[in-house]
Amino acid sequence: MKRILTLSIATFAATSLMLTGCGKKSADGGGKKDGVSIQNIGSDTMVNLAQAWAEKYHDVDPKVSVEVAGGGSGIGVAALINGTCDIANSSRQLEKEEEEKATAKYGGKHPTEHLVGYDALAIYVHPSNPITEISVEQLSEIYKEGGKINKWSDIGVTMPAGQDEINRVSRQNSSGTYHYFREAVVGKKNDFKAGSRDMNGSKEVVDLVGTTVSSIGYSGIGYRTDKVKVIKVAKKTGDPSIEPTIKTTLDKTYPIARPMFMYVPPGAKPEVDAYLKWIVSAPGQKLVIESGYVPLPEFAPKDK
Repeated sequence: MKRILTLSIATFAATSLMLTGCGKKSADGGGKKDGVSIQNIGSDTMVNLAQAWAEKYHDVDPKVSVEVAGGGSGIGVAALINGTCDIANSSRQLEKEEEEKATAKYGGKHPTEHLVGYDALAIYVHPSNPITEISVEQLSEIYKEGGKINKWSDIGVTMPAGQDEINRVSRQNSSGTYHYFREAVVGKKNDFKAGSRDMNGSKEVVDLVGTTVSSIGYSGIGYRTDKVKVIKVAKKTGDPSIEPTIKTTLDKTYPIARPMFMYVPPGAKPEVDAYLKWIVSAPGQKLVIESGYVPLPEFAPKDK
């Protein structure tokens, strides 16, 4: 029987209290007598992919139970620092202060960073919106405090009556996606405009955009559905706009793509090492593609 558990932010705190150490108990408080439990926590962008890996790996090694919790990269990094996870998923690299805290936690030993794939950060609009492309500069003016773009008509888009005001959909600040978007689009020194809809998860961003005609939002490409439209992105206004694909992510022509990481505390148990080796092997990377994300270059199909 497959045992995969997904936890929300609300339940994560309670789950953490139930753990007496990294992976020593299941998230429901019960230990596995005949196997090993791996606690995998963090990035909401990566949570569906992490679930897919966990489920498939159960067929590879039935004695290993990988229990997946989302909540955001910040939640995963906190668990890494606190010693309440075996693997922390993050759609951004550790910040210097986080690295220092984790190293101090583990007696001067550094956590290990594993690159496991890439995500093309997609820009989503409602399917009825006639826009087909946008630039990073325009996105910045839409999202940053003091930005000059507040209506679709400001960038030449004609919307139905009453739908001209742009409804900005964003993420909460525990999200690695939020931090990446701020760094790559809004600007490190800029704040977000007040009044955006800040969602807990990647799926919630896409769901809201799909039901709100005037909206725009950003989320991992793996959350794409037929309820939303993904538009092309240009680095600068007037430059060629690029569609987010495996090829354009790996050749870096799509301007807002980022790597996905798994961080592991020093002295990880052998089952964790084996799991990570499988993730970056052909079977694990095949699931990256099937989940809508971008694999490591050596596993990329030539026609996508």
